Amino acid sequence: MSQRKKKTTGPKSTSVEKRWHVPAEKLRWRCECSDFEFKSTNDVEPIVGAIGQDRAMEALRFGLETVAPGQNVFVRGLSGTGRMTLVRRLLEEIRPACPMPQDRCYVHNFVHSDRPRLITLPRGDGERLRAGVNVIAQYIQSDFKSALSSDTLRQKQANLDKKTQKTIEAISKPFDEELREANMALVMVQAGTESLPAIVPVIEGEAVAFEDLEELISSGKISREQVEVYKSASETFVDKFDEIGMQIRVIQSQHREQMRALISTEAGVLLAREMAGLRKDFKQHERVIEFLDAMHKDVLENRLKEIHEGDFDFLDRYEVNVLLSHEGEECPIIVENSPTMQHLLGTIDRQFDPGEGAQADHRMIRAGALLRADGGYLVLEARDVLTEPAAWKVLIRTMRTGMLEIVPSEMNWPWVGPSLKPEAIELSVKVILLGDGDLYYALDAYDPDFPNLFKVLADFDSVIPRNQKSIYNYARVLARLVKEENLLPFNQTAVAALAEHGARIAARQDRLTTRFGRLADVAREASFVAKKKNARKVAGHHVQLAVDRSRKRADLPACRFREYIADGTIRIQTTGAVVGQINGLAVMSAGPLTYGFPARITATIGPGTAGAINIEREAQLSGAIHTKGFYILGGLLRYLLRPEHPLAFDASIAFEQSYGGIDGDSASGAEMCCLISALTGAPLRQDIAMTGAIDQVGHIQPIGAATEKIEGFFDACNDVGRLSGRQGVVIPKANVRDLMLREDVVEACATGRFHVWAVETIYEALELLTGVPVGQRDKAGLGQYPDGTLLATAVNKARAYWEMAARQSGPVVAATSSHVTTADSEEQEGSEGGEEEDDG
Repeated sequence: MSQRKKKTTGPKSTSVEKRWHVPAEKLRWRCECSDFEFKSTNDVEPIVGAIGQDRAMEALRFGLETVAPGQNVFVRGLSGTGRMTLVRRLLEEIRPACPMPQDRCYVHNFVHSDRPRLITLPRGDGERLRAGVNVIAQYIQSDFKSALSSDTLRQKQANLDKKTQKTIEAISKPFDEELREANMALVMVQAGTESLPAIVPVIEGEAVAFEDLEELISSGKISREQVEVYKSASETFVDKFDEIGMQIRVIQSQHREQMRALISTEAGVLLAREMAGLRKDFKQHERVIEFLDAMHKDVLENRLKEIHEGDFDFLDRYEVNVLLSHEGEECPIIVENSPTMQHLLGTIDRQFDPGEGAQADHRMIRAGALLRADGGYLVLEARDVLTEPAAWKVLIRTMRTGMLEIVPSEMNWPWVGPSLKPEAIELSVKVILLGDGDLYYALDAYDPDFPNLFKVLADFDSVIPRNQKSIYNYARVLARLVKEENLLPFNQTAVAALAEHGARIAARQDRLTTRFGRLADVAREASFVAKKKNARKVAGHHVQLAVDRSRKRADLPACRFREYIADGTIRIQTTGAVVGQINGLAVMSAGPLTYGFPARITATIGPGTAGAINIEREAQLSGAIHTKGFYILGGLLRYLLRPEHPLAFDASIAFEQSYGGIDGDSASGAEMCCLISALTGAPLRQDIAMTGAIDQVGHIQPIGAATEKIEGFFDACNDVGRLSGRQGVVIPKANVRDLMLREDVVEACATGRFHVWAVETIYEALELLTGVPVGQRDKAGLGQYPDGTLLATAVNKARAYWEMAARQSGPVVAATSSHVTTADSEEQEGSEGGEEEDDG
C-alpha cells in the first residue's frame, strides 16, 4: 500500500544522528496493489491445503508412504500453519496404498472365562460370523428343546428303558424265586423316619417281622428252632440282596449315562446340522472352527439341563463381539481429539448387579482409536496426549511392541468384580503426531523410545519468502475462506493489508507468516466490520480496523502501564540527559499480541572491590539469558578499557520499578552504555531508548520484537507529552529488515517527529546517546584512545579508582584482581549449553 512522502516538520538532525538514521521507507514494507492481476478474491481460484510447505509436504509424503519399523511421523510447527489441513489432504491422496484392513472379534473363552479369545477375519467377515452365531444361539434358545422331543427320540428312550428293565429283572427274578422257596419275602420296614428293605419269613401266607415271631412261638404256631432257621436264611439272603442291589445301581447309573448319551448324540447331530453352513463358510479360519467346536462341546456337556429348563440366555454366552468391522475399501484415517488412555486403547465396560457386584464379559469390550486406525493412520495432537494421565505411556508401549492390550476402565463404585484380560491384538498403524518445536525437543531429550518410533520429521515453517506467488496464494487462501464461511469478498487493498499484517506477524519484511489461523481471525472480523458498514467488499481500511479492534480487546495491561507512565507512577523521562540512566525496552505478551514498553535502567559506580553487580540477579529476578548478558558486560568492559591493572570499583545496575522476572539479553547494550555513562560522568539522552544485545568485542546483535519495542517507546513519548522531534529508538542494524511499524509511527518518522537509528557497534550507540566522540584505537586494537574522547575518560576514571584503592590498602588490589578472574570463569560457564534466544 503506497503512501506519499510526508513533509518534515521536526527539528533538524545532527550529523551524528543522520549517520545512523533509518529512512521512513525502510520502516515498513508496503504491498503494492498495482502488481495484482485480480480485482477481488472473486477472481481468484481458492487454494486447497497449506501453502509454502513443500519441504514439509515431501517429508510427510515419505513418512506416510514408507512401510518400515519406526517410520511414524512427527509434524512439527506452530498451530495455525495448516498442519492438520496438509495431513488430511495427503492422507486422502495416499489411501489406496493402505493394506487391506481386517475385522477383529472377541468370543467367550470356554476354558478361561476371564480371557476372551481373539478372532481376526478379512474385512466384512466379522459381521457375517456374528450373524451366523446368533442364528445358532437363537435355535438353541428357542427350537432345540422341541427338536429333542421328537417321536424318534422318545421311542429310543422307551426302548432303552425296556432294555434296562429287562436287565434288572434278569438279575432280581432268580433271587425272588429263592425267597419264595425259602418262605421268605422282601418288605420295607419303618426305621425311625426312613423305610428300609428287610427280608422276613412268610407264615401262613403273610410276611411277619422277626420281632413279632415271639407271639407265634408263645401261641405254638411256630417253634423256636424254626425261627432260628428263618434268621439264618435271612442273613444269607441279605448278603445276596446287597450284592444284587449294587448290580442294579450300576445298571441304573449306566442307564442314565446311556440316556444322556442318547440325548447328547441326538443333540449333537441336530447342532452339527445347524452349524454345518457356518463351518463351511469359515473352514479356512482355524480360530472360527475352534470356537464352533468349543461351542458345540459346551452345549452338549454343560447346557442340556438349561435347555430343558429354559432359564439360560444362550445369546449372551455365545454372541460374537465384533470389535472392529470395515465396510468399503478405504483404509481408516482416525483423528482422535480426546486421546485419553481409554479412547486410545479401548475399554471394557461393566454391568452392576446388586447381588454379584460389577460383572464383565467379552461382549463389553470396546475398541479405541488405535484399533479403529488399524491398517491406516492415527492423527494425534502431542500436547493433548501428554496432558492425559497415562495416555503417552500406553501409546508408546503399544507402538513399541506392536500389540494392543485393552484394559478395563476405572470403576466409580467400590463393588469391583473380576476383571477381564482379552487376548492382545497385533496392530499395524502409522501414527502422525502434531506438535511444536518445544515439545519435539523435550520428547527427543527425555523419552528414549521417541527417536526410534518417530523417525520422520515433517517441519512446518512458520514463515515463507515474500514474493508475488506467495502474495497471490494469500489471496487464494482468502478466496477459500470467503467461499467456506460466506464472507464478503476482499478487494485488492484488503488483500494487500492482510499481506502486510502477515509480514508483521512474521517479523520480517521479506517474509510472510504461514499462521493462517491468525490471519483468518482478522479476515472474519474485517468482513464483520464491512457488513456493519453496509460495504459490498472488504477493503484495506476494514482490515486495519479489525487489527486495531483485536489489539484493543487484548491491550488492557499495556493501557494500564501507559497510564502509569502518563501520571508519573512509573518514572520514564523522555527529554533531557542524565548520567547513569537510560531507557531500555522490554516486551509483554497478551495472548497472540506483543506490546513493547520502556524500562528505566540505572547504574551507579564508586570505589570498591565487588565489581559489577546485577541487582536483578541478586534479587533472584534475573533469568539465565539476562544473567549471561550481564556477565558479557564485564568482558566487554575489559576489552574496551584494556586496563594494565585490576578494575577496582563497585558498579550496580538495575531495572527500576521492575517487580517481576526479567530475562533475555536485549538490554545488555543499554546496560553497557549506562555503565560507561556512570563511569565517565557523561550524561545519556533520555529522549532515546535503546535495544540490542552485545558481545564481548562490542558488536550490537539482533534481538526480537524490534517493531513492538519501537512502538512502545513511541506511545510512551506521546503519553508523557507531545513528540519533540528529537525522540527515537536505537536498534541493531540487523533488525532493520524486521521492522513493520504501525502507520502512525512511520508517518511520525517521515515528518521528522520521531526517529529510528540502526547501529552495529557499542561505539556508535555511545556516540549517539552522549554526543561525545567515543574514540577508537588503531586497527590492531592497540594504543591509547585520543584525548577528550569518551573511552579515554573511562580509562582514566578506571585508573583513578585503582590508584585510590591502592593508596588505601595493598590487599585491595589482590582482592579486586581475584574478583575479575572469578567473573571470567562465571562468564565462560554462562555461555555454554542451550540455544540462543532473546527476550522478545
